[in-house]
Amino acid sequence: MATDLRISLTDLCSLRCTYCMPAEGLPWLSQRERLTDAEFVRLASVFVALGVTSVRLTGGEPLVHPGVVSVVERLRALEPAPEISLTTNGVTLERHARKLADAGLSRINVSLDTLDRERFARLTRRDRLPAVLAGLAAAADAGLAPLKVNTVLVRGENLDEAPALLGWALRHGYDLRFIEHMPLDADHTWTRADMVTAEEMLDLVGATYALRPRAERLSAPAEDFDVVDGPDRASWAVPVGRVGVIASVTRPFCRDCDRLRLTADGQLRTCLFAQHETDLRAPLRAGATDTELAELIRAAVAGKQAGHGIGAQGFVQPTRTMSAIGG
Repeated sequence: MATDLRISLTDLCSLRCTYCMPAEGLPWLSQRERLTDAEFVRLASVFVALGVTSVRLTGGEPLVHPGVVSVVERLRALEPAPEISLTTNGVTLERHARKLADAGLSRINVSLDTLDRERFARLTRRDRLPAVLAGLAAAADAGLAPLKVNTVLVRGENLDEAPALLGWALRHGYDLRFIEHMPLDADHTWTRADMVTAEEMLDLVGATYALRPRAERLSAPAEDFDVVDGPDRASWAVPVGRVGVIASVTRPFCRDCDRLRLTADGQLRTCLFAQHETDLRAPLRAGATDTELAELIRAAVAGKQAGHGIGAQGFVQPTRTMSAIGG
């Protein structure tokens, strides 16, 4: 049984990142289609009883969900209590960070692709970089550590900024992770030729910083490296920093993946790139017992595909986008 559950609290998002969704947004789920907070917690309790030990709240953007703090509190009250983390674009993090920490949130990931305000506005179609930086500072002050920053490098946009982003993260004590752009965009324009690979990322930052591979990642999605030297080492927050790469396309970790995903409308996905979903919302609302829901989950996990198949002949991009699945 998988031990890591990703729950997408909402498909709504406050940004419109160019590699994720169109400027006008997407057809959003209706309130009736989305699970209620009580339904999220009920299903999470079934997953925890089956062995899930870590729950990550995602979106869309989870901080636009009005009950996010309450959901964290209620998840932490489950027995046994899972570790609760959250992935956010950081736009409203400054006003949520302390409340989330007090509610029991353990860790947080913030998506940030550039430190240049004009570039940020172009990539996200929103001028909100100062708010994101303030949110990161607030999360650090609230003790949400380790604080991880997720960066997607886009050819022709922010590739040149990779070393500067790493230097900034080292100075603040953040763990930076570069992520390969995956074929989960709404416009279905992704091509492997345009994607910046993990090898390119490591070559780019390795020309400025000395990197040392860390221990085997096991089921973790990121390959981590200690940053042991660099031109601005005296300004680092810690003597040795860390950088990671998540290379789902060129260095897949499907064999060791222990993640399940619950969408905002109650569909269980055993893989980001799955073509099939298991409906948990309908039986839940029809009065299914925890035992019956657990059997549906077990059956779905037993039928999990062996790998995502990107690059294989006949690969078909999922209909749902990343914003609708949850990272």
